[in-house]
Amino acid sequence: MERLKFIIKRLLLAAITLVMISIVVFFIIQLPPGDYVDTLVTKMVAEGERVTESEIAQMREMYGVNRPFFVQYLFWFGGVLTGDWGTSFNFDEGVLDIIGEYLAPTLILSITTLLFQYFVSIPIGIYAAKHQYSAGDYILTFAGFIGMAIPNFLFAILLMFFSYKLTGTAVMGMFPEGGIVDPASFLEFLKRLIIPVIVIGTGGTCSGIRSTRALMLDEQSKPYVLCLRAKGVSEALLTWKYEVRAILNPTVSGLGGIISSIFNGSTITAIVLLLPTLGPILLQALKTQDIYLSGGILLISAILVVLGTLLSDLLLAVLDPRIEYMEADK
Repeated sequence: MERLKFIIKRLLLAAITLVMISIVVFFIIQLPPGDYVDTLVTKMVAEGERVTESEIAQMREMYGVNRPFFVQYLFWFGGVLTGDWGTSFNFDEGVLDIIGEYLAPTLILSITTLLFQYFVSIPIGIYAAKHQYSAGDYILTFAGFIGMAIPNFLFAILLMFFSYKLTGTAVMGMFPEGGIVDPASFLEFLKRLIIPVIVIGTGGTCSGIRSTRALMLDEQSKPYVLCLRAKGVSEALLTWKYEVRAILNPTVSGLGGIISSIFNGSTITAIVLLLPTLGPILLQALKTQDIYLSGGILLISAILVVLGTLLSDLLLAVLDPRIEYMEADK
């Protein structure tokens, strides 16, 4: 019963958070001076067309950008709740149709990168902590700093260059021509996924190695670890049953932030590697002040972050029952 209350409370907080985020998102995307009609008129004038004031007023009326802020927000958010996310000014298509086209590749790339970060950073961080000041620790520390320092787009260009030198082709895009229709095309898809995952995940992986190492070193000096070691508990059991379980709490608690950084931080990489993800679409929508498309993509991003945070809360309650009991006592 207490667990059910815990879940319901977290779901209510997630819903309230999403409403507040939607207001902030819609406000921020309207902060730049002008609106979509101004961008459109500038483009038309640059192409040599003449636009009168009455035509501009008609366009503002047609696109609805002449309404007060909260009227536009209520119109947009009311549509979101009923499944009508509006129509993109740029593409003249439904926002949900555009998001649906690019959401699956974005999620595939984000989830694969997330798994890559966790499965690589945690074991390496544990190894570095258990072999503190060894040659391996110094090498991994140096590699970690290099990985965090190199910009993603530069790393992508370097990997594309070496890929071209080794294979004779620069691997770009995510899906093979014709889509995934047989085992050979699926293997081609997996091959194309390697470079984007490494490029986008390297910075987070190196950061994860550093944080895991620091958490393990802190855990190793705690009295209970010294006591168990003095009682003759094997080092392997001490590491994997006690120390690793203790460091999982702060590692899991950052799940929402990691999802956000992966989802939003891959835009330039997606442009360089020609990836069919939402990042380049969001950039284009923000540049042209396409409020419905940019608002929809940012709302999807917020939903993923809130879901990631909710998942991390539930995992923390499973990993550490004290959290659930503390919630019940409040």
